[in-house]
Amino acid sequence: MLEKIFGVSKAGSSIRTELLAGLATFLTMAYITIVNPLTLTDGTGMEFGAVFTATIIASVVGTLIMGLWAKWPVALAPGMGLNAYFTYTVILGEGYSYQQALTAVFIAGLVFIVLSVSPARKYIINSIPRSMKLGIGAGIGLFLAIIGLQNAGIVVDNPATLVGLGDVASWPVLLAGLGFIIMAVLSNRKIPGAIVIGILAISIIAWIIGEADLEGVAGSVPNPSHAFQLDFSVVATAGFIGIAFSFLFVDFLDTAGTLTSIANLTGRVRDDGEVEDIDRTLVADSSATVIGALVGTSNTTSYIESGAGIGEGGKTGLTAVTVAVLFAACLFFAPLAQSVPAFATAPALIFIATYFLRNIKDVAWDDVSEYVPAALAAIIMPLTYNIAYGIALGFVSYVLIKALSGKGRSLNYASISLALVSVLYFVVSVN
Repeated sequence: MLEKIFGVSKAGSSIRTELLAGLATFLTMAYITIVNPLTLTDGTGMEFGAVFTATIIASVVGTLIMGLWAKWPVALAPGMGLNAYFTYTVILGEGYSYQQALTAVFIAGLVFIVLSVSPARKYIINSIPRSMKLGIGAGIGLFLAIIGLQNAGIVVDNPATLVGLGDVASWPVLLAGLGFIIMAVLSNRKIPGAIVIGILAISIIAWIIGEADLEGVAGSVPNPSHAFQLDFSVVATAGFIGIAFSFLFVDFLDTAGTLTSIANLTGRVRDDGEVEDIDRTLVADSSATVIGALVGTSNTTSYIESGAGIGEGGKTGLTAVTVAVLFAACLFFAPLAQSVPAFATAPALIFIATYFLRNIKDVAWDDVSEYVPAALAAIIMPLTYNIAYGIALGFVSYVLIKALSGKGRSLNYASISLALVSVLYFVVSVN
């Protein structure tokens, strides 16, 4: 039956290889079942158990769609960076309720679906300057890093310099530092699940020395009480439209980059540069975002960690289905997840940030008109605690520098349009 559904032998793989590949992918991204609920419940009014269940439902459904319909060895889950933007910018920074934030994610997902089935998809992906894509990715990494450093107590408020060094002799800081080292060393040794192992190791130490309490291991499935709690009361306001656009733009960029990378790894790029079945994968990804918003979590997206399973030989949708089954099994471990302290997940945020930052090396550093806007976008995000501001200022500066440097002919309509929308976004935000 599995052969008939997934064509495992035809793809040059085996059932055993696909199952092991699914396990490898799951271990590299299982941290999201803990990190996402902790991020979304940090002062937002959302409940950990409800977000925990929503995270798993979105991951399971999205990954099943990807595996059974698109037939790609790709797993999905709520995306890092976007969940931080959801909490720290949209809710805590802009003052929206979590119901309104979920509505923005829902609308962004619907628009994403429309783009995924239209010719606009290819045009937009190809029109966004490469340096800007890389700069935005690096900025998201820096945004995650500063959140992780704060959660660990390494970076604290300082009235004179805005930020300062925390108490490096405190247990939370020491344990967070140890967790980061564990993750980096295990990852360097190619051990699957490095992030999960690091989180659990620090949590166990914290439970033993009394810095955190173990509330239990297994229990009943928490009620997804935030499901279908959308609030459309502010959808016509400029601020809300800007937030929905930010969710859409970052999600679209992240998905396009991830799927393109995975397509290269799995040999799905044709001689003419087109990616096989990319339409189905994009629809699967965007559908998962809509489903995730309905059950109560931020944007669900394809995970680059799927490369771990592909590295183990995964080539078909059976790899993804295996990941979905393993995620579903996590539903019964909510007490364990809720017992993990914030300083145990903080190093995971910092470690993931280093992954986002790697690609900045590919920015065109020999062209000022390319690297300055990209670097500006990256710097603005963590310093303003806002991904949207970084994207907006990046594109405005990109168009202005290109135009005033005599390189206006290299600009395309997409970049100019994004810059104009960004200017409008700032005008409305100020007023």
